[in-house]
Amino acid sequence: MPRYSALLHRVAGACALVFALLGPIAVAPAQAVGLGDLTSKESASGLKEALSRGAELAVGQLGKRDGFLGDSRVKIPLPDGLRQVEGGMRAFGMGKQADELVETMNRAAESAVSEAKPILLNAVKSMSFDDAKGILAGGDDAATQYFRRTTASPIGTKFLPIVKKATARLKLAEQYDRYAGKAARFGLVDEKDANLDAYVTRKALDGLYLMIAEQEKAIRKDPVGTGSNLLSKVFGAVGN
Repeated sequence: MPRYSALLHRVAGACALVFALLGPIAVAPAQAVGLGDLTSKESASGLKEALSRGAELAVGQLGKRDGFLGDSRVKIPLPDGLRQVEGGMRAFGMGKQADELVETMNRAAESAVSEAKPILLNAVKSMSFDDAKGILAGGDDAATQYFRRTTASPIGTKFLPIVKKATARLKLAEQYDRYAGKAARFGLVDEKDANLDAYVTRKALDGLYLMIAEQEKAIRKDPVGTGSNLLSKVFGAVGN
């Protein structure tokens, strides 16, 4: 029996930090588990499991066909430099090229996003105790901000060559870079949007972190739905 008791204690501990991240819910007093019963070492694995789950779901959602193109929340539009003249382009019979560019940008993002998964999971694995405390003390998107801070640069490095390969076959992409590069020098186009590949990479990253934030929000709202009935018992520990 002592062995079974110890096992149950470890399971409760593994869930504790997830519950702290996601917020309190009402449970019957008889079911509550005190925070004193949970160790920080054990509970850290619970937080890491929740973050890994959120990252994997976000990548899976975006990495399928129409993951970007079919979702208005993350769909990558024409850069501002082209949107300003889009009406004229269509009036002069260039609507097809504009549509092709939008599709190519979004398909590139869908292809690239799978490269993010191992980097995100490594960020979870290497999370320090101070990182975990910062997530708990932070706002509703604290975990998402941790991911952005620790993974944006390496993920962007992985995304860029995939985006370049996709846009290289489009003449309009070359034309945009020439136009935007000159326009940026006169302040007509934002410097960060002057290169199409860099623009698509940045927008793909924005979409990825938006989806991670959505997953974080969903886990906070319904933690029981992500696990088992055991969650409703242990979740009360946060409020004790």
